[in-house]
Amino acid sequence: MNLIAEQSYIKIVRELSSLEQKDVEHQRKLYLYDQKIVTQHREFPLKDVLDISYRFIGGEGGLLYLHTTKGVFSYIVKTSPAEFVEAYKSVRGK
Repeated sequence: MNLIAEQSYIKIVRELSSLEQKDVEHQRKLYLYDQKIVTQHREFPLKDVLDISYRFIGGEGGLLYLHTTKGVFSYIVKTSPAEFVEAYKSVRGK
């Protein structure tokens, strides 16, 4: 299995204590292989991925959407995922 592309994304986790509430950003990556897309906790076979899209929000990043047969999964990105999306489309075109 060959790694074709990767895309950084963040997961925001809210931590609560008796004194405060804070949001912690965890840096993670999406990996595109020739047969699947892998995140830290999920794997999506490419046959189950219908499309990938993204929308910029404000001036700092946006959301990357994985449209799958099991639903839509969103990932917060701080950099443009255009290369990742194009790599996916070229793999799906084969």
